[in-house]
Amino acid sequence: MNTTRHWSLGAKLALVGTPFLLMAMGLIAALVWMSWQLDGGAAAVNEAGRMRMQAYRMVLSVSTGDTQALPQQLAEFEGSLQLLRRGDPERPLFVPWDDSVGQRFATVEHDWARLRSRFAASPLPAAAPGLGTDAAAFASHIDAFAASIEAHLSRSTSLMHLMQVAMLALAVVGAAVLVYTGYWVVLEPMGLLKQAIRRIQGGDLGARVESGTTDEFNTLATGFNSMAEQLQSMYRSLESRVQEKTAQLDEKRERLESLYEVTTLVAQATTLDTLAPGFTQSIARIARADGVALRWSDETNRRYLMLASHGLPRAMLDAEHCLTAGDCHCASPSAPPGARVIPIRAMEPARMQHCAQAGFETVVSVPIRSHDRLMGEVDLFFHAQIDISDAERSLFEALTAHLAGAMENLRLNALDMEAAVSQERSFLARELHDSIAQSLAFLKIQVQLMRDAFASGDAEQVQHVLGEIDVGVRESYGDVRELLMHFRTRANAEDIEPALLTTLRKFEHQTGLKATLQMGGQGLPLAPDLQVQVLHIVQEALSNVRKHARAGRVWLDVQQQPQWRLEVRDDGLGFSNEGGAHDETHVGLRIMAERAERLGARLEVLSTPGRGTSVVLTLPLPSSHAPVALRQAA
Repeated sequence: MNTTRHWSLGAKLALVGTPFLLMAMGLIAALVWMSWQLDGGAAAVNEAGRMRMQAYRMVLSVSTGDTQALPQQLAEFEGSLQLLRRGDPERPLFVPWDDSVGQRFATVEHDWARLRSRFAASPLPAAAPGLGTDAAAFASHIDAFAASIEAHLSRSTSLMHLMQVAMLALAVVGAAVLVYTGYWVVLEPMGLLKQAIRRIQGGDLGARVESGTTDEFNTLATGFNSMAEQLQSMYRSLESRVQEKTAQLDEKRERLESLYEVTTLVAQATTLDTLAPGFTQSIARIARADGVALRWSDETNRRYLMLASHGLPRAMLDAEHCLTAGDCHCASPSAPPGARVIPIRAMEPARMQHCAQAGFETVVSVPIRSHDRLMGEVDLFFHAQIDISDAERSLFEALTAHLAGAMENLRLNALDMEAAVSQERSFLARELHDSIAQSLAFLKIQVQLMRDAFASGDAEQVQHVLGEIDVGVRESYGDVRELLMHFRTRANAEDIEPALLTTLRKFEHQTGLKATLQMGGQGLPLAPDLQVQVLHIVQEALSNVRKHARAGRVWLDVQQQPQWRLEVRDDGLGFSNEGGAHDETHVGLRIMAERAERLGARLEVLSTPGRGTSVVLTLPLPSSHAPVALRQAA
């Protein structure tokens, strides 16, 4: 089984650099060894020169007959020969032995053996013949020995220089090889990786790194290619996600637009005739339906009335104007809540088939519910077989919920209008009963007295009754004009002062009396419905002044802080408060007291005979204004 050998980047660089390292180490070791040998050879040359000097000293000692120094000199010379023969690694001292050096050293030893015997003879021969010549020849042989060592050292030095040049060349070649190897092994793959990164940064997610090696850069290239592949895959999936999110946003935008359209329609529609047709047209456009039917149910959900339609043929409208529950798949109160898709071809033959005859293939029935009560349904008709998504189902249900809320608001508004009309009628009835009805009752009594006077022929009584009737008619006419004035006076949404001024100007116009308004303080404005009731009380107080006070001037003082306080004062006749209940001439006081009681206010009537009357109305603090009381007072 063949296995591929994987070389790491460090192994490749080590494989290239190791031979050069070994060669350099060998050359360095050789140079060190040769340097050591040269040092030893130089020491040997010095020792040979010393031997020559020792030889001359021994010849001098023999010539002078110095027997005491000669033995020591012989021993020293013998020691030098032994030193040259053995060498001394500690100094260092080595003789670079070769054939020439060996022969020269053998000649020196031979000469020394011959001369030593002569130097060691006893007694010493005086001026031995030929000793000087022999000593000179011996010294020349020593010089030849030293010269042979120097020649050997010279050759070694030349070789060492050659090795140094070779080492320099090896360093240059090794550096070049390492640079070349580093370029192909490191820089070239790094450049390819850098180029691929730039392409990725430029948006080319298809960039890849080609690597035929098995080192760390191959692992790096593989990881980079895997990362680029993942980025490209993520980018592709991101595009699909963006498209999906865009589609969802478009769908939500259309949903919001649809809800806004229906909400605007609901807010602007004030009648059912506007709301129902507008809703059917809107939902037909939103659902892209070919036809729409808006059916409303009765309280028992047994009958469904066609309120509005869009895109349906006339024959179908006439036939399904009012459906009984169970006659059609659409009008089915027992159906499950939520929108449901009804394939028309799958409908039971016993049910109505008008939609099939009109060419429709699918009906989407959306119930209209409000507070868990079925109020009706919206039927969407399509000429093709379709299905609706969850989003469309939710949208249709939301639109019908808006419709249900709008219909409920219309119903509540109608009830509020009916209640307002009923309250207004009750108010008119109360006003008529408390004013004109009593005057008419008084006139009825006077008419009966007139008949009795005519029957008895009492002319004086007839004139008296005619006067009473004239006064009653005038009072009734004044009451009618006063009621009309009350109904035409409108309160201001923010300030009651303009309405009070209008009331006083009308009073001045009717009576010719001077009326003055004095406003004091700055308080919270009264609610419009509360203003109306206050105006009615003020107008009733002014009416009593007109009818009974015989005053010359009237004042209306208004204090707004800490609570509203209104006082109507006059300088008229006044009356006595003793006796408790007021008589029939003080019907206005009773009306004002009833109004104040409904408002939760306090009404005080202060009067002294001959010094005028004050009617004081004190309203409760703003926090205690009861909305229920205001509605009842309206």
